[in-house]
Amino acid sequence: MNTKTKSNTKKQHNTTKLTVGGILVTLGVVYGDIGTSPLYVMKSVLHGNGGLENVSESFILGTLSMVFWTITILTTIKYVLITLKADNKGEGGIFSLYTLVRRRSRWLIIPAMIGGSALLADGMLTPAVTVTSAIEGLKLIPRFDRFIGDNQKNIVIIVIVIICILFFIQHIGTDLIGKMFGPIMFLWFSSLAIFGILSLSTNWTLLRALWPTYAIHTLFSSENKLGFFILGSIFLSTTGAEALYSDLGHVGRHNIYSSWPYVKICLLLNYFGQGAWILSAKGNAVLQNKEDLNPFYQMIPEGFILYGIIISTLAAIIASQALISGSFTLVSEAIKLNLFPRLHTLYPSRSKGQLYIPSINRILWIVCIGIVLYFQNSEHMEAAYGLSITVTMLMTTILLYNYLLRRKTPKLLAVIMLVFFSTFELSFFVANIVKFMHGGFVAVIIALAILSIMYIWIKAYWIKIRLLENVPIEDYMDQLNRLRQDESHPKYITNLVCLTSCDNPKEIERKIMYFILDKRPKKADVYWFVHISVTDEPYQADYSIDTFGTSYIVRVQLNLGFRVEQKLNVFLRQISTELVESGEIKLQSSTYTTMPDRKVGDFRFILIQEVLSHESEISFWDSLIIQAKLYIKKYTVSPSNWFGLDTSDVYIEKVPLFVGQPSRIQLNRIKK
Repeated sequence: MNTKTKSNTKKQHNTTKLTVGGILVTLGVVYGDIGTSPLYVMKSVLHGNGGLENVSESFILGTLSMVFWTITILTTIKYVLITLKADNKGEGGIFSLYTLVRRRSRWLIIPAMIGGSALLADGMLTPAVTVTSAIEGLKLIPRFDRFIGDNQKNIVIIVIVIICILFFIQHIGTDLIGKMFGPIMFLWFSSLAIFGILSLSTNWTLLRALWPTYAIHTLFSSENKLGFFILGSIFLSTTGAEALYSDLGHVGRHNIYSSWPYVKICLLLNYFGQGAWILSAKGNAVLQNKEDLNPFYQMIPEGFILYGIIISTLAAIIASQALISGSFTLVSEAIKLNLFPRLHTLYPSRSKGQLYIPSINRILWIVCIGIVLYFQNSEHMEAAYGLSITVTMLMTTILLYNYLLRRKTPKLLAVIMLVFFSTFELSFFVANIVKFMHGGFVAVIIALAILSIMYIWIKAYWIKIRLLENVPIEDYMDQLNRLRQDESHPKYITNLVCLTSCDNPKEIERKIMYFILDKRPKKADVYWFVHISVTDEPYQADYSIDTFGTSYIVRVQLNLGFRVEQKLNVFLRQISTELVESGEIKLQSSTYTTMPDRKVGDFRFILIQEVLSHESEISFWDSLIIQAKLYIKKYTVSPSNWFGLDTSDVYIEKVPLFVGQPSRIQLNRIKK
């Protein structure tokens, strides 16, 4: 790794040190999703149980107890205390966890793909749910009713405008807004605590709910109209736990450790405050008949309603922004792991992890708008929310179990962890299944669509690797040496660079040698064969070479972390200059140049574009997978753009994807 790379890595790691600024950034980046859950959790519970007239003190105690223990067991114990330790060089998230355990077994790619797909689906629902829940608070302001009316369509229009603005600003980066995230979220959590304390001060006895027996009793009580399925609403209180793990690389473990107790206390105070308000309002006939009753807004003192709506809207926007940025990062990691098509990626700022994928942004925007228009209000959206994230949590538990085994954790402890958490998560999954027919199918369809693309991409890659024919480079060294010295052939280029997917450093695909030697021989001074390996370390950037004892063949092994942009042109210029300086390849002087100190000549990059041969003998299913991949590739970024070669001399060679063992018809000569 060169000095510059080391410096960058050091800078990235410094941003995750425990500081007051780091804690503020953590509040703004990590807790947006889970921090906005008070907007809809108790509202969902109240509606599911038939409204105010059907609640009792024991029911509210049990509900609060379930919320407390759900946050404690899943968020605090599983994610904060256990999962955060499963970091990959400081990076978190389901794909980072997968890279740590993928060498244990090939099948572990399945939970990684399922979990990643479900997490992306959840990211599409979050902006719609949180922004709509926040804006619906405007109904409590009489002035809003007089000027705009209480028609839900007006709420929908405002939500759509906010979502459109939110997605529009993605292409310019969010550095300026990001600096405001931390203070705003600190204000948000402090407000949650203050409003909660003001309401809870009328009934401190609700703190009894910290005892778990209340949760167990209410779960099986006749007062609980939903029965076991109440867990579907309770689960909404911990939906942001997976996002907390995914954002580990942005803020660092210690900043999360230091900020989570404050966040958890603020959340719980607000939930308990809402519970106190519900019990105090139980006998109010006006409120009993009120539709879309939201305890969160109702318990706010009347003079602070407008403030509550503004701060909750800002918190909802921040939560949405965090999920959008997280979706970009998740897709980027999937691309580097060869689980997703290559998509055009921009880096609008120098902030760590700040990237922008235009196509994903458009898809997220369209889906979010579609969800708002389809469901119309937050109550219906809540019915669809949570189902997909239970799947992600289950998949994380499976990968975490394998991580613990890899770290030589006693198998008994690993099994206890697996059984304990999967039991809770399976319970929540079953409870959320009832949401399928009430809108949950939307999240399932989105997740299945993403999963299908991932399956096609990785399956097609495995088929290709299985059928490609590789040959030893040493077998063609003499021919390449004669070709480069052959005066009868015009020089094709000084440096001919061929990208190879062959893992063996001593071999190359036969089709590349066929292109160089058979299809009008390509005379060059140096033949470069470059293989890029995406490694498990997020920011690794190093290389190794093998010249086979020559000055005209260079086999380059580039090792790039799954979060490193693949700027092949820049990397190869550095490598070639270093090889000239070390004397491993000859100085390539240029007669005509604008750079007097230039040590290497011109480059031409050869990219192999595969087409499916009609003569290939592969199964119908494999053929269908390959055709699907080739169709999807038409709408993705070009290889030259992906490898940073859009300003370089690039030649794209089309070859049959498989040369295999096709069935050939033998012609018989007929004598005249």
